[in-house]
Amino acid sequence: MSTHAKRERLLLADLLEAAGPDAPTLCDGWTTRELAAHVVVRERRPDAAAGVLIGPLKGRLERVQAEFAAKPYAELVQLVRGGPPRMSPFSIKQVDEGANTVEFYVHSEDVRRAQPDWSPREIDPVFADTLWARLEKLARLSARRCPVGLVLRRTDGQTAVARRGTPVVTVTGEPSELLMFLYGRQEVARVELDGDKEAVARVAEARLGI
Repeated sequence: MSTHAKRERLLLADLLEAAGPDAPTLCDGWTTRELAAHVVVRERRPDAAAGVLIGPLKGRLERVQAEFAAKPYAELVQLVRGGPPRMSPFSIKQVDEGANTVEFYVHSEDVRRAQPDWSPREIDPVFADTLWARLEKLARLSARRCPVGLVLRRTDGQTAVARRGTPVVTVTGEPSELLMFLYGRQEVARVELDGDKEAVARVAEARLGI
């Protein structure tokens, strides 16, 4: 049976293929080619991928990512679609599901929502619950730089505290949209913000995400 991560991987690969190598994304000015290279390096070159979190390795990450980005685009997309090599920890089903479900969902939306005619994707209830469970675990890490208190609320009323503090801003939406917001895609997330006007403005501009 296909896992959420597997499904999202294939969707991301299809979106990258359809968009072509030079389409815009929501990722730091990256094109689809650069986003694809990022995904491949993350799974295939842990020695370089560590540069995302470890400052001194950032230069190595950029060099290796540029090398992959220089590959023929069709080959790069196939590497995304085919997944990690057998020796990679990401080849383990449980690791793939835990680490890649959110990663691939967000990056799929990075491709989709960078287009002018995008519309919200319909999320089935089971996947919505999966995203909410991941969101609850990632909330405090992703909101650690938020300048005010932050509460995430599903449209069914469930809440998660992303950051303690005052004043408090409450962000309401579907789990998929809350996740986009929490990952720093505030401008495109279909959510409602409630709280002090100044605090809401600060949250909208805050540096959120891992």
